[in-house]
Amino acid sequence: MQLTFLGTSAGKPTKERNVSATALQFGQDGKWYLFDCGEGTQHRLLEAPLSVGKLAAIFITHLHGDHLYGLPGLLASKSLDGALRPLTLYGPKGIRRFVECVTNLSHETLGYELRIIEFEAGETFAFDRFTLTVLPLLHSVESFAFHLKEHDISNRLDEPKLRAAGLEPSPLYGELKRGRQVAFGGKVFEPADYMLAPRPGRRIIVAGDNADPAVLGDDLNDLDLLVHECTYTQTVYDALKQKLLHTTALQLGKTAQRFGVKNLIATHISARYGRDGIEAIAEEIGRYYKGRFFIANDFDRFGLHRGVVKKDNAAGTACTPKD
Repeated sequence: MQLTFLGTSAGKPTKERNVSATALQFGQDGKWYLFDCGEGTQHRLLEAPLSVGKLAAIFITHLHGDHLYGLPGLLASKSLDGALRPLTLYGPKGIRRFVECVTNLSHETLGYELRIIEFEAGETFAFDRFTLTVLPLLHSVESFAFHLKEHDISNRLDEPKLRAAGLEPSPLYGELKRGRQVAFGGKVFEPADYMLAPRPGRRIIVAGDNADPAVLGDDLNDLDLLVHECTYTQTVYDALKQKLLHTTALQLGKTAQRFGVKNLIATHISARYGRDGIEAIAEEIGRYYKGRFFIANDFDRFGLHRGVVKKDNAAGTACTPKD
């Protein structure tokens, strides 16, 4: 499972950060999923190892511009690239009107099937490798998080036990995995006798803008990875004349620690923080959260390897793990 951050800024782009967009891959087949699509996302994709032709679905957390203004360009470029595989777009109520308004006024003919699903909080959608549940957040407009649960792996054979019984690796292993009885060397092998217990699938949450991460409640308990906005440090937020509904580093650190989140990636960083200012966010999270965490930069890639997040590339300088 790999996450690629295509945009990590809040509200507007900076020289180092574009606005919100995150890609998720589950396997080695190249298929991937996009969470939010801020302005300029297609430009970021030109510099990332992701093919628009392999894009399987887009999920929009809420209808603020820094999370969806990149949609029209990306959808049009997919057609111009000849990537005509059907695409499904998931978003809050209003996403259909937004897309249809732009495509109709610009006389854009996509050339492929675009399926638009307007979801509500609590809905669950099934995919080949995972299920996704929509969770409500607290923001100035309807905003949502996506709780992804990887399917349990249930077809694992106890190979040492099979070898001890006289059955070495062979195509017969595949038959057992498919639940079929096999005979070899005068013995009958029943699948149930040689299967390991299912390995639970990993759980991650990718959240949109949110004033209080604790609203995610029990879904955070023992979570493998939380990807959440961290727009301000608490000091900066307290000094704002207009209090915006965003999360601070203090809130995020305390909440992740309280619910036992195993790994944390902070994103959606205010444009006021340059490269040096990121350290203040990292310090504040680390003051309260004792798990492993990172501050995401554009083009950072992270792999979730059986409960531990590791940075899979060397891009960026503001990545701060806390062991």
